[in-house]
Amino acid sequence: LLKQKHFDSAAQNYHFDDNSRRKAVRRFLTCGLQKLPPTKKDFAAYGQASLLMAERIFDLLKKHQAQLFASMIPRGCKPPKNFQHADYLRKDHIFMQERFFYFLEQKQEHGLFVMDQTEKQLDKRFVKRLQNYYTKTQVGIERTQWIVPVPLFVDSEMSVGVQAADLCLYCINWGFRLHYMSSIQSPREDIAQRFGARLNDLQFRGSAYRDGETHKTSGIVFVADPFESRNKGEK
Repeated sequence: LLKQKHFDSAAQNYHFDDNSRRKAVRRFLTCGLQKLPPTKKDFAAYGQASLLMAERIFDLLKKHQAQLFASMIPRGCKPPKNFQHADYLRKDHIFMQERFFYFLEQKQEHGLFVMDQTEKQLDKRFVKRLQNYYTKTQVGIERTQWIVPVPLFVDSEMSVGVQAADLCLYCINWGFRLHYMSSIQSPREDIAQRFGARLNDLQFRGSAYRDGETHKTSGIVFVADPFESRNKGEK
């Protein structure tokens, strides 16, 4: 929906009402079957429709009081040599689940992870890391008070909810930055300007409890090095 070319097409000087845009999009999608090239107007309609669909998904998420959680790490992060904790969750995964726990505790509701299927062996390894965290660490055991420690895997092509999450993650990846994220490449300004405020509005905000003190926390967390110990590089 949000490829650069769709923004470029949408920016062309064509104005449509809903009905004429719909007709142009249908024409764009059937040009291949008719062996006809789409016109610039058709490209513009399709680009505008793509951006409008993304905006409407964000509208629905807000309407239904969705809360956004995500962990960000710099591209290309790799474990150090002789890394000894491959069977346990990375720090960025723990931080995201920590915030999910605070949300559930605040709501006094139980929560379940619904995850997008990837490659079967990778999914099995991640489940093993989750199980180790929730059965072999004190903090993980405590958090099973609200978090169901067994995830549910689904095919994103068959799950509208996961597709909405994919859209949010794409926008975070390309268009959401905080002042201390110097190790992440600059955002795409088209996504940052159009969706950055929406992401910020959706992300969870609550209170965290650590070392006997209460801290404000938010749903989107950046971890400069997910393989460091918890008390280093934390944001």
